[in-house]
Amino acid sequence: MRIAAAFGLACALAAAAPGADDRVKIDNDKTRVLFVTSAPGAKSGMHVHKINRVMIYLDGGNMTLTDPAGKVQTLKFKAGEALWSPAMGDHVSLNLSGHPVRIAEVELKPKPAGTAAAKPSALDPVKVDPKRYKVEMENDQVRVIRARYGPHDKGVLHEHALNRVVTYLTEGNMKVTAPGAEPKTLKNAVGDVTWGGHAKHIEENLSEKPFEVVVVEFK
Repeated sequence: MRIAAAFGLACALAAAAPGADDRVKIDNDKTRVLFVTSAPGAKSGMHVHKINRVMIYLDGGNMTLTDPAGKVQTLKFKAGEALWSPAMGDHVSLNLSGHPVRIAEVELKPKPAGTAAAKPSALDPVKVDPKRYKVEMENDQVRVIRARYGPHDKGVLHEHALNRVVTYLTEGNMKVTAPGAEPKTLKNAVGDVTWGGHAKHIEENLSEKPFEVVVVEFK
């Protein structure tokens, strides 16, 4: 598992913004998700991250993270990469990429005491459709899956047992068919972030282009 020490600009900007913050795409009892675009050379103020996160980078680049003692860490990432970002102390982040960087930042809120974890499904997509669904990382809080469909590619029946956040790395034009229900067509843009609960369905890419998402499942 690759670890991103942190990309702190999103939270620093969100904390400074007055009133409602349009960077916040999801906020519930399990997560807060911010989608931010960092300009070239953007530098945050000193700040701290108190909870763990999953960072999904739509653009490749590199950044530096500097603590109060002046220690510098360099973080390099690829377009479409998902990295684990543990809670960390005070630091300043600086975008050295030379171009804008778009990031979905998935904050992992503490789980209430006594909460039972959902049991894996016999139709877990990673098990029944390993061609299209692959695990990127997994720990005691999350499982991160990358799903890829080719042009006009149709998958198999699978079941999502865990709540999840989906980040779209490509445009989506997907036909989704649940057992006993009429098919639905779901369209999404690059950078869209959506919340999903329990679901059982077959998915089909209606586009002539490949389809790719990163799915963060909450244990």
